[in-house]
Amino acid sequence: MKFRKNALACASVLALGAGVAQADPVTVGLITTLSGGGAGLGVDVRDAFELALQMAGSDAIHLVVEDDGQRPENAVQIADRMIQSEGAQILTGIIWSNLAMAVVPAVTAQDVIYVSPNAGPSALAGAGCTPNYFNAAYQNDTMHEAAGQYANTLGYQNAFIMAPNYPAGVDALTGFKRYFQGTLAGEVYTQLGQTDFAAEIAQIRASGADSIFIFEPGGMGISFMRQYAQSGVDLPIISAAFTFSQDVLPAVGDAALGVINTAEWSPDMDNEANVAFVAAFQEAYGRLPSVYAAQSFDTANLILSALAAADISDLEAFRTAMRAADFDSVRGSFRFGNNQHPIQNYYAREVVSVDGVLTNRIVGTAFEDHQDVYAADCAME
Repeated sequence: MKFRKNALACASVLALGAGVAQADPVTVGLITTLSGGGAGLGVDVRDAFELALQMAGSDAIHLVVEDDGQRPENAVQIADRMIQSEGAQILTGIIWSNLAMAVVPAVTAQDVIYVSPNAGPSALAGAGCTPNYFNAAYQNDTMHEAAGQYANTLGYQNAFIMAPNYPAGVDALTGFKRYFQGTLAGEVYTQLGQTDFAAEIAQIRASGADSIFIFEPGGMGISFMRQYAQSGVDLPIISAAFTFSQDVLPAVGDAALGVINTAEWSPDMDNEANVAFVAAFQEAYGRLPSVYAAQSFDTANLILSALAAADISDLEAFRTAMRAADFDSVRGSFRFGNNQHPIQNYYAREVVSVDGVLTNRIVGTAFEDHQDVYAADCAME
Protein backbone atom coordinates (compact mmCIF):
# COMPACT_ATOMS: atom_id res chain seq x y z
CA MET A 1 0.00 0.00 0.00
CA LYS A 2 1.26 3.51 -0.82
CA PHE A 3 0.78 6.55 1.34
CA ARG A 4 1.35 10.17 0.28
CA LYS A 5 1.62 13.11 2.62
CA ASN A 6 2.62 16.71 2.28
CA ALA A 7 4.58 16.92 5.51
CA LEU A 8 5.69 19.84 7.59
CA ALA A 9 9.28 20.83 8.36
CA CYS A 10 9.95 21.36 12.02
CA ALA A 11 10.27 25.12 12.55
CA SER A 12 11.18 24.90 16.22
CA VAL A 13 14.10 22.54 15.57
CA LEU A 14 15.20 24.41 12.46
CA ALA A 15 15.10 28.03 13.56
CA LEU A 16 18.79 28.60 12.92
CA GLY A 17 18.33 27.63 9.26
CA ALA A 18 15.17 29.60 8.66
CA GLY A 19 16.79 31.77 6.01
CA VAL A 20 17.29 28.83 3.61
CA ALA A 21 14.23 27.92 1.54
CA GLN A 22 13.84 25.01 -0.87
CA ALA A 23 12.32 26.03 -4.22
CA ASP A 24 9.83 23.14 -3.96
CA PRO A 25 9.04 20.50 -1.35
CA VAL A 26 11.71 17.79 -1.34
CA THR A 27 10.36 14.30 -2.01
CA VAL A 28 11.48 11.80 0.62
CA GLY A 29 10.74 8.15 -0.11
CA LEU A 30 10.26 5.96 2.95
CA ILE A 31 10.58 2.25 2.12
CA THR A 32 9.85 0.03 5.10
CA THR A 33 8.26 -3.24 6.18
CA LEU A 34 4.53 -2.84 6.77
CA SER A 35 3.36 -6.42 6.22
CA GLY A 36 4.45 -9.87 7.39
CA GLY A 37 6.36 -10.82 10.52
CA GLY A 38 8.43 -7.64 10.64
CA ALA A 39 5.52 -5.26 10.14
CA GLY A 40 5.58 -3.89 13.70
CA LEU A 41 9.09 -2.55 13.17
CA GLY A 42 8.17 -0.75 9.97
CA VAL A 43 4.98 0.65 11.45
CA ASP A 44 7.02 2.25 14.24
CA VAL A 45 9.48 3.69 11.70
CA ARG A 46 6.66 5.12 9.59
CA ASP A 47 4.65 6.46 12.52
CA ALA A 48 7.60 8.16 14.22
CA PHE A 49 8.81 9.74 10.97
CA GLU A 50 5.34 11.10 10.27
CA LEU A 51 5.05 12.31 13.87
CA ALA A 52 8.27 14.31 13.53
CA LEU A 53 6.89 15.93 10.41
CA GLN A 54 3.51 16.61 11.98
CA MET A 55 5.24 18.38 14.89
CA ALA A 56 6.47 20.78 12.23
CA GLY A 57 5.99 24.22 10.76
CA SER A 58 6.48 24.37 6.96
CA ASP A 59 5.87 22.42 3.77
CA ALA A 60 9.50 21.48 3.03
CA ILE A 61 8.91 17.72 2.59
CA HIS A 62 6.62 15.60 0.43
CA LEU A 63 6.65 12.11 1.96
CA VAL A 64 5.93 8.93 0.00
CA VAL A 65 5.68 5.65 1.97
CA GLU A 66 5.67 2.12 0.54
CA ASP A 67 5.77 -1.41 1.94
CA ASP A 68 8.73 -3.59 0.95
CA GLY A 69 7.14 -6.75 2.38
CA GLN A 70 10.61 -7.61 3.78
CA ARG A 71 11.68 -8.68 0.28
CA PRO A 72 14.89 -7.27 -1.28
CA GLU A 73 13.48 -7.40 -4.82
CA ASN A 74 10.48 -5.35 -3.73
CA ALA A 75 12.70 -2.76 -2.07
CA VAL A 76 14.86 -2.41 -5.19
CA GLN A 77 11.83 -1.93 -7.45
CA ILE A 78 10.25 0.59 -5.09
CA ALA A 79 13.50 2.57 -4.80
CA ASP A 80 13.84 2.74 -8.60
CA ARG A 81 10.23 3.86 -8.97
CA MET A 82 10.52 6.48 -6.25
CA ILE A 83 13.60 7.98 -7.88
CA GLN A 84 12.46 7.76 -11.50
CA SER A 85 8.71 8.43 -11.17
CA GLU A 86 8.36 10.30 -7.89
CA GLY A 87 11.57 12.32 -8.20
CA ALA A 88 12.72 11.31 -4.72
CA GLN A 89 15.94 13.04 -3.71
CA ILE A 90 16.22 11.31 -0.33
CA LEU A 91 15.34 7.73 0.61
CA THR A 92 15.02 6.19 4.07
CA GLY A 93 13.06 3.63 6.07
CA ILE A 94 14.63 0.21 5.50
CA ILE A 95 14.68 -2.07 8.55
CA TRP A 96 16.59 -5.13 7.34
CA SER A 97 20.27 -5.22 6.39
CA ASN A 98 19.82 -7.59 3.45
CA LEU A 99 17.36 -5.10 1.95
CA ALA A 100 19.71 -2.21 2.66
CA MET A 101 22.55 -4.01 0.87
CA ALA A 102 20.28 -4.51 -2.14
CA VAL A 103 19.15 -0.87 -2.27
CA VAL A 104 21.73 1.54 -0.86
CA PRO A 105 24.69 1.10 -3.28
CA ALA A 106 22.51 1.63 -6.37
CA VAL A 107 20.67 4.57 -4.83
CA THR A 108 23.74 6.46 -3.66
CA ALA A 109 25.45 5.90 -7.03
CA GLN A 110 22.66 8.02 -8.56
CA ASP A 111 23.49 10.95 -6.23
CA VAL A 112 20.39 10.27 -4.18
CA ILE A 113 20.85 10.57 -0.42
CA TYR A 114 20.01 7.51 1.68
CA VAL A 115 19.55 7.97 5.45
CA SER A 116 19.20 4.77 7.44
CA PRO A 117 16.83 4.76 10.43
CA ASN A 118 17.91 1.25 11.39
CA ALA A 119 19.98 -1.14 9.24
CA GLY A 120 23.72 -0.53 9.57
CA PRO A 121 25.60 -3.32 7.75
CA SER A 122 29.36 -3.37 8.19
CA ALA A 123 29.90 -3.37 4.42
CA LEU A 124 28.57 0.19 4.26
CA ALA A 125 30.49 1.46 7.28
CA GLY A 126 34.08 0.67 6.28
CA ALA A 127 35.68 0.56 2.84
CA GLY A 128 32.19 0.72 1.29
CA CYS A 129 31.31 4.05 2.90
CA THR A 130 30.04 6.76 0.57
CA PRO A 131 29.27 10.49 0.93
CA ASN A 132 25.61 9.94 -0.01
CA TYR A 133 24.93 7.37 2.74
CA PHE A 134 24.18 8.41 6.32
CA ASN A 135 23.21 6.12 9.17
CA ALA A 136 21.16 7.88 11.84
CA ALA A 137 20.79 4.78 14.02
CA TYR A 138 23.97 2.75 14.68
CA GLN A 139 26.38 0.41 12.93
CA ASN A 140 25.10 -3.17 13.25
CA ASP A 141 27.91 -4.42 15.47
CA THR A 142 27.74 -1.68 18.06
CA MET A 143 24.66 -2.55 20.15
CA HIS A 144 25.95 -6.12 20.32
CA GLU A 145 29.42 -4.93 21.25
CA ALA A 146 27.73 -3.14 24.13
CA ALA A 147 26.00 -6.40 25.12
CA GLY A 148 29.34 -8.23 25.11
CA GLN A 149 30.91 -5.52 27.22
CA TYR A 150 28.04 -5.48 29.71
CA ALA A 151 28.03 -9.30 29.92
CA ASN A 152 31.51 -8.95 31.41
CA THR A 153 30.13 -6.51 33.99
CA LEU A 154 27.45 -9.06 34.89
CA GLY A 155 30.10 -11.73 35.39
CA TYR A 156 29.03 -14.05 32.58
CA GLN A 157 31.85 -16.38 31.55
CA ASN A 158 30.41 -19.03 29.21
CA ALA A 159 27.77 -17.70 26.83
CA PHE A 160 25.66 -19.45 24.21
CA ILE A 161 25.16 -16.99 21.32
CA MET A 162 22.54 -17.07 18.57
CA ALA A 163 21.37 -14.88 15.67
CA PRO A 164 19.68 -15.28 12.27
CA ASN A 165 21.88 -15.96 9.27
CA TYR A 166 21.81 -12.66 7.38
CA PRO A 167 24.15 -9.62 7.39
CA ALA A 168 22.85 -8.09 10.62
CA GLY A 169 22.98 -11.47 12.37
CA VAL A 170 26.59 -12.02 11.37
CA ASP A 171 27.45 -8.49 12.51
CA ALA A 172 25.61 -9.13 15.80
CA LEU A 173 27.62 -12.18 16.80
CA THR A 174 30.83 -10.58 15.54
CA GLY A 175 30.15 -7.53 17.68
CA PHE A 176 29.33 -9.51 20.82
CA LYS A 177 32.47 -11.63 20.50
CA ARG A 178 34.63 -8.56 19.97
CA TYR A 179 34.12 -7.40 23.57
CA PHE A 180 32.99 -10.49 25.50
CA GLN A 181 35.91 -11.79 27.54
CA GLY A 182 34.51 -15.23 28.39
CA THR A 183 34.24 -18.43 26.39
CA LEU A 184 31.46 -19.61 24.08
CA ALA A 185 29.33 -22.61 25.00
CA GLY A 186 27.84 -22.56 21.52
CA GLU A 187 27.37 -20.35 18.45
CA VAL A 188 24.32 -20.89 16.23
CA TYR A 189 22.91 -19.14 13.19
CA THR A 190 19.16 -19.58 12.76
CA GLN A 191 17.06 -19.05 9.64
CA LEU A 192 15.77 -15.55 8.93
CA GLY A 193 12.07 -15.63 9.77
CA GLN A 194 12.35 -18.84 11.82
CA THR A 195 9.51 -19.53 14.27
CA ASP A 196 10.37 -22.97 15.72
CA PHE A 197 13.34 -22.91 18.10
CA ALA A 198 12.97 -26.34 19.74
CA ALA A 199 16.28 -27.59 18.35
CA GLU A 200 18.19 -24.49 19.44
CA ILE A 201 16.70 -24.58 22.94
CA ALA A 202 17.76 -28.24 23.23
CA GLN A 203 21.30 -27.19 22.25
CA ILE A 204 21.26 -24.45 24.87
CA ARG A 205 20.06 -26.92 27.52
CA ALA A 206 22.93 -29.30 26.77
CA SER A 207 25.62 -26.65 26.29
CA GLY A 208 26.72 -25.98 29.86
CA ALA A 209 26.32 -22.23 29.27
CA ASP A 210 25.92 -19.79 32.15
CA SER A 211 24.14 -17.21 29.96
CA ILE A 212 22.58 -16.65 26.53
CA PHE A 213 23.11 -13.84 24.06
CA ILE A 214 20.42 -13.64 21.37
CA PHE A 215 19.64 -11.37 18.46
CA GLU A 216 16.23 -12.37 17.11
CA PRO A 217 14.31 -9.25 16.07
CA GLY A 218 10.58 -8.95 15.45
CA GLY A 219 8.48 -12.09 15.25
CA MET A 220 11.54 -14.32 15.62
CA GLY A 221 12.20 -13.00 19.11
CA ILE A 222 8.56 -13.37 20.12
CA SER A 223 8.57 -17.00 19.04
CA PHE A 224 11.88 -17.77 20.75
CA MET A 225 10.95 -16.18 24.07
CA ARG A 226 7.56 -17.89 24.22
CA GLN A 227 9.15 -21.28 23.60
CA TYR A 228 12.07 -20.56 25.94
CA ALA A 229 9.70 -19.61 28.77
CA GLN A 230 7.93 -22.96 28.39
CA SER A 231 11.12 -25.00 28.12
CA GLY A 232 12.20 -24.98 31.76
CA VAL A 233 15.67 -23.68 30.82
CA ASP A 234 16.45 -20.83 33.17
CA LEU A 235 19.67 -19.18 32.03
CA PRO A 236 19.95 -15.37 32.12
CA ILE A 237 19.55 -13.69 28.75
CA ILE A 238 21.39 -10.63 27.49
CA SER A 239 20.58 -9.07 24.16
CA ALA A 240 20.62 -5.92 22.13
CA ALA A 241 17.41 -3.90 22.16
CA PHE A 242 15.89 -5.44 19.05
CA THR A 243 14.65 -8.65 20.66
CA PHE A 244 13.21 -6.70 23.61
CA SER A 245 12.09 -3.52 21.91
CA GLN A 246 8.82 -1.89 22.86
CA ASP A 247 7.07 -3.21 19.74
CA VAL A 248 7.52 -6.86 20.80
CA LEU A 249 7.29 -6.70 24.61
CA PRO A 250 3.48 -6.98 24.79
CA ALA A 251 3.62 -10.17 22.71
CA VAL A 252 6.52 -11.66 24.70
CA GLY A 253 4.84 -10.93 28.03
CA ASP A 254 6.26 -11.51 31.48
CA ALA A 255 8.93 -13.88 30.15
CA ALA A 256 10.85 -10.72 29.22
CA LEU A 257 10.91 -9.28 32.74
CA GLY A 258 14.42 -8.77 34.06
CA VAL A 259 16.15 -9.32 30.72
CA ILE A 260 19.09 -6.97 30.14
CA ASN A 261 19.38 -5.49 26.67
CA THR A 262 21.58 -2.77 25.23
CA ALA A 263 20.68 0.27 23.15
CA GLU A 264 21.65 3.85 22.41
CA TRP A 265 18.19 5.03 23.52
CA SER A 266 15.59 4.28 26.18
CA PRO A 267 12.14 5.75 26.77
CA ASP A 268 13.18 6.95 30.24
CA MET A 269 16.03 9.16 28.99
CA ASP A 270 15.55 12.50 30.71
CA ASN A 271 16.28 15.10 28.07
CA GLU A 272 13.83 17.66 26.70
CA ALA A 273 13.64 16.23 23.19
CA ASN A 274 13.00 12.70 24.41
CA VAL A 275 10.40 13.64 27.00
CA ALA A 276 8.47 15.54 24.32
CA PHE A 277 8.83 12.71 21.80
CA VAL A 278 7.65 9.95 24.15
CA ALA A 279 4.64 12.00 25.27
CA ALA A 280 3.69 12.95 21.71
CA PHE A 281 4.08 9.39 20.43
CA GLN A 282 1.88 8.02 23.22
CA GLU A 283 -0.75 10.67 22.57
CA ALA A 284 -0.75 10.11 18.81
CA TYR A 285 -0.65 6.31 18.73
CA GLY A 286 -1.69 5.07 22.16
CA ARG A 287 1.52 3.13 22.79
CA LEU A 288 5.08 3.66 23.96
CA PRO A 289 7.69 4.18 21.22
CA SER A 290 10.32 1.55 20.43
CA VAL A 291 13.99 2.04 19.64
CA TYR A 292 12.99 1.83 15.94
CA ALA A 293 10.59 4.73 16.47
CA ALA A 294 13.22 6.80 18.30
CA GLN A 295 15.75 6.27 15.49
CA SER A 296 13.19 7.18 12.85
CA PHE A 297 12.13 10.31 14.73
CA ASP A 298 15.78 11.40 14.84
CA THR A 299 16.17 10.55 11.15
CA ALA A 300 13.33 12.88 10.22
CA ASN A 301 14.68 15.72 12.33
CA LEU A 302 18.19 15.20 10.97
CA ILE A 303 16.89 15.55 7.42
CA LEU A 304 14.82 18.59 8.37
CA SER A 305 17.83 20.26 9.98
CA ALA A 306 19.85 19.81 6.78
CA LEU A 307 17.02 21.09 4.57
CA ALA A 308 16.83 24.20 6.75
CA ALA A 309 20.54 24.86 6.35
CA ALA A 310 21.15 24.05 2.66
CA ASP A 311 19.27 23.61 -0.60
CA ILE A 312 19.40 19.99 -1.72
CA SER A 313 20.17 21.11 -5.27
CA ASP A 314 23.64 21.93 -3.90
CA LEU A 315 24.44 18.36 -2.92
CA GLU A 316 27.80 19.05 -1.30
CA ALA A 317 26.32 21.81 0.85
CA PHE A 318 23.45 19.53 1.80
CA ARG A 319 25.82 16.72 2.78
CA THR A 320 27.80 19.17 4.89
CA ALA A 321 24.59 20.19 6.65
CA MET A 322 23.74 16.53 7.24
CA ARG A 323 27.17 15.85 8.72
CA ALA A 324 26.69 18.76 11.13
CA ALA A 325 23.72 16.87 12.70
CA ASP A 326 22.41 20.15 14.09
CA PHE A 327 19.22 18.89 15.71
CA ASP A 328 18.03 17.92 19.19
CA SER A 329 18.34 14.13 19.32
CA VAL A 330 16.12 12.08 21.60
CA ARG A 331 19.38 10.32 22.55
CA GLY A 332 20.92 13.52 23.88
CA SER A 333 24.47 13.42 22.56
CA PHE A 334 24.67 12.59 18.83
CA ARG A 335 27.41 13.23 16.28
CA PHE A 336 28.70 11.57 13.14
CA GLY A 337 32.04 9.87 12.73
CA ASN A 338 34.06 10.07 9.54
CA ASN A 339 32.02 7.23 8.00
CA GLN A 340 28.74 9.09 8.68
CA HIS A 341 27.63 6.65 11.37
CA PRO A 342 26.88 7.85 14.91
CA ILE A 343 29.36 8.24 17.72
CA GLN A 344 27.16 7.85 20.79
CA ASN A 345 26.60 6.28 24.20
CA TYR A 346 25.22 2.77 24.65
CA TYR A 347 23.22 1.79 27.72
CA ALA A 348 22.16 -1.38 29.49
CA ARG A 349 18.38 -1.51 29.94
CA GLU A 350 16.26 -3.87 32.00
CA VAL A 351 12.75 -4.97 31.03
CA VAL A 352 10.40 -3.84 33.81
CA SER A 353 6.68 -3.42 34.37
CA VAL A 354 5.42 0.14 34.92
CA ASP A 355 1.74 0.40 35.82
CA GLY A 356 1.22 -2.96 34.19
CA VAL A 357 3.00 -2.02 30.94
CA LEU A 358 6.26 -3.76 30.00
CA THR A 359 8.99 -1.34 29.04
CA ASN A 360 12.74 -0.73 29.43
CA ARG A 361 14.63 1.31 31.99
CA ILE A 362 18.34 2.20 31.98
CA VAL A 363 20.38 0.34 34.61
CA GLY A 364 23.92 1.06 33.44
CA THR A 365 26.23 2.39 30.74
CA ALA A 366 28.14 0.02 28.48
CA PHE A 367 30.02 2.59 26.36
CA GLU A 368 30.46 6.34 26.16
CA ASP A 369 31.14 8.07 22.82
CA HIS A 370 31.51 4.73 21.10
CA GLN A 371 32.49 4.51 17.41
CA ASP A 372 32.27 1.43 15.23
CA VAL A 373 35.51 -0.35 14.30
CA TYR A 374 34.85 -0.12 10.56
CA ALA A 375 35.26 3.66 10.53
CA ALA A 376 39.02 3.13 10.41
CA ASP A 377 38.62 1.57 6.95
CA CYS A 378 36.51 4.43 5.56
CA ALA A 379 38.46 6.79 3.32
CA MET A 380 36.22 9.78 4.10
CA GLU A 381 37.59 12.23 6.65
